[in-house]
Amino acid sequence: MRTLGPIGIDEIRAARERITGLAVRTPLLRLALDGAPDIYLKLENLQPIGSFKLRGAGNAMAMLSDQALARGVYTASAGNMAQGVAWVARARGAACTVVVPDHAPRAKLDAIERLGARVIKVPFDRWWQIIIDHRFEGLDGAFVHPVCSPDVVAGNGTIGLEIAEDLPEVATILVPYGGGGLASGIASAARVCAPAARVLACEVDTAAPLAPSLAAGEPREVTYTPTFIDGCGSRSVLAEMWPLVRSLIAGSIVVPVAEVAAAVRTLVERARVVAEGAGALPLAAALSGQAGPGPIVCVVSGGNIDSHKLAAILTGQLP
Repeated sequence: MRTLGPIGIDEIRAARERITGLAVRTPLLRLALDGAPDIYLKLENLQPIGSFKLRGAGNAMAMLSDQALARGVYTASAGNMAQGVAWVARARGAACTVVVPDHAPRAKLDAIERLGARVIKVPFDRWWQIIIDHRFEGLDGAFVHPVCSPDVVAGNGTIGLEIAEDLPEVATILVPYGGGGLASGIASAARVCAPAARVLACEVDTAAPLAPSLAAGEPREVTYTPTFIDGCGSRSVLAEMWPLVRSLIAGSIVVPVAEVAAAVRTLVERARVVAEGAGALPLAAALSGQAGPGPIVCVVSGGNIDSHKLAAILTGQLP
């Protein structure tokens, strides 16, 4: 079985050079809430595609030759990595196909199509198998893996460089956990640049395989229930990411769906920040009290939420 090895700080710094001018350096905003810990928001929802995924996609595709791109590219994504790959593919004149799970939100599908990519919908289990197999039968071209690629993880790690530079005293970094590529990238950078900081994963209780896996010391499967928090969560930890994740992540905070919805509402009302479910998950974890006193950085991973879901949350409903 293949596994992803350690990502060096030099790889992350090189990735930052490659994506300069493509991804933006996002601000770190202090969130003032009475009685809350000392919280800062790393606003990756302000990337051109509304998600951090542009960093990893940009670095990975910068490593592809023009000859490789001429055959086209494809990825498997619930929406945000798809936008990242499609964005770069359009800029480099490459054809792009995206395989999405059948519960992918309309806002993300519309964005993918606006960028000129072809969309193929499949059931979640078949989509997850693409993540495991690194291929989709019937598609040609270069496959850009959304998680298990050292180039993608290194691109994600540039967020860790920025956090360490902007807040050297950071105590805890909270990261939404999907496949582990974002958390591993940030933790790889923090290990060198902010060695006193803990990096904690954040999961929603309807799809939280990492917490029991860390407790057991080996991957565990859980029941997966789709919710509006589509950007993270699965039935199991990716086996090829497990050794790296276990070596880097200090723990996982699991929160209920309703608390994530409340965090989405808090971000809009108190900071005028629009976050999708996965993007608000770290704030929900911070407000649960499980992350400690701070300074805490919550990585707001993306802001691509369907408008009707956001409207429902702002009126106190659970979409």
